[in-house]
Amino acid sequence: MPTVEIEGLIKRFGKEVAVAGIDLNIEQGEFVTLLGPSGCGKTTTLRCIAGLEHPDAGEIRIEGEPITSVEKGIFLNPEDRNLGMVFQSYAVWPHMTVFDNVAFGLKIRRAGRREIQEKTSKVLDLVGLGQVADRYATKLSGGQRQRVALARAIVYSPQVVLFDEPLSNLDAKLREQMRIELVRLQHEVGITSIYVTHDQAEALVMSDRVVVMNEGLIQQIGDPETIYARPANAFVANFIGVANLMEGTFLSRSGKLGEAQFPAGEGAPPLRLRALGAEAASAGQRVILSMRPEDITLHLTAPPEDAPNRLSGEIIDTVYQGNFLDCQVRVGPHEIGVQMDHFEQLTPGQRVHLTFEPEHALLLTE
Repeated sequence: MPTVEIEGLIKRFGKEVAVAGIDLNIEQGEFVTLLGPSGCGKTTTLRCIAGLEHPDAGEIRIEGEPITSVEKGIFLNPEDRNLGMVFQSYAVWPHMTVFDNVAFGLKIRRAGRREIQEKTSKVLDLVGLGQVADRYATKLSGGQRQRVALARAIVYSPQVVLFDEPLSNLDAKLREQMRIELVRLQHEVGITSIYVTHDQAEALVMSDRVVVMNEGLIQQIGDPETIYARPANAFVANFIGVANLMEGTFLSRSGKLGEAQFPAGEGAPPLRLRALGAEAASAGQRVILSMRPEDITLHLTAPPEDAPNRLSGEIIDTVYQGNFLDCQVRVGPHEIGVQMDHFEQLTPGQRVHLTFEPEHALLLTE
């Protein structure tokens, strides 16, 4: 039985539909991320699980027991749900010591003095704060305050921990360190975790599964590799990482590869390109070709005649990104991004050629 079950969840704010009827199951010990742009419904979904919002329809169950059911008239208060929550603002109380901040959840649950001492000390050691237990929160760094918030959320062994963009207030380097730390702690403690973010890198690095949301609906659920390499539609392809999207017309299929044609500009014959996907497409159907910049090879001279998916164009611009060179190439009416791991001297207007393997691109029908 899944630890968390969400069925038919709907939440409206006036005429605006924030969550439009989603279903989601989360297994014991999973780290699942709700990912999407602002206003997609991810935070509202998390707040419905936490009991901070009343849904308009649907049911939420923890280990088979309803904590919210509109149809059955069930709505447990947040404090009765045995959930931990880590907020974006940390919500660390400045007038308390680190120890008292972390122990607070145990105290309101009326745990004994010895249990409070043992559990709080253990979790502070787990998050690396044992040496600052007597320090007041105002004396802590941003990373330390985040660890306090995490320790407070897990000290009473909740069934599920909810994370509401907890790293967004940290600087880039510390945020990267905390991603690794959170994953380590989650695996060590084994608590089921639901994490909300708009940061694709966070989602891909930290998650067992990613739930991509847009306009209150789930667009795709999958492990990070599947979400990145096999996006379900153009929205997912464009939102996860960087993708080149070209709209064209499906022609035919040969084995696992489909062929489609794309406009090449006034007076030029259409581009005919092959890629995976579009298994159910029929001739004449609209398709979108998705190509990742790192999967495209840029050639300064014409590639061999038998090279797959040959394109010709001219350099628009290049941007040095440190570990790669980001090139924008115009091919007819299309602007295609290419990432190069070596640094050629390229100038705007220079003629270049592009190739990509059919197995590294995807035809989408949505």
